[in-house]
Amino acid sequence: SPSSTTETYVVLKVFVDNWRWAGVPFYLRTGKHLPKRVSEIAIQFKQAPLMLFKHSEAHGQVEPNVLTMRIQPDEGISLKFGAKVPGSEMQIRSVNMDFFYGSSFVREQPEAYERLLLDCMIGDSTLFTRRDEVEAAWIFIQGILDEWKNEPRETIQIYESGSWGPQAADEFIWRDGRRWRRP
Repeated sequence: SPSSTTETYVVLKVFVDNWRWAGVPFYLRTGKHLPKRVSEIAIQFKQAPLMLFKHSEAHGQVEPNVLTMRIQPDEGISLKFGAKVPGSEMQIRSVNMDFFYGSSFVREQPEAYERLLLDCMIGDSTLFTRRDEVEAAWIFIQGILDEWKNEPRETIQIYESGSWGPQAADEFIWRDGRRWRRP
């Protein structure tokens, strides 16, 4: 609604403050009424400093390797990487290696809440969030809420229902020379 002032979309660039992830940006986005309802984690690997095929004309065209972990729907893992096309020419094409629970196991999987309720009854807390995790998440979110409160935005970015979000979200990631993945 053009008159709405309720936040329904957010884009974040965050960093994890430890030695392993120092300097590695994590780009997060979520919103309502996007073209697809999907939860996934996509890890885009840096291009290697030395290419295996030094004289390849394909170097500039090689897409980055991406590991995608699909949380829902269609739970699974996909690895996209460059492979040499058979033949004498040096052509590299992106290919996928996929694992999806639904196509790998014929046994019907329980619905999400069925699984949680069953785990609760048998005392398996594997899929439950621990208290310290919830507290850490709230500390993170509270920092964002405090920033919004201290620096209110004069305009809210409007986006069309069924789109991937406002143009400002694309511009946000383009500034770092990156682009959003389309699931």
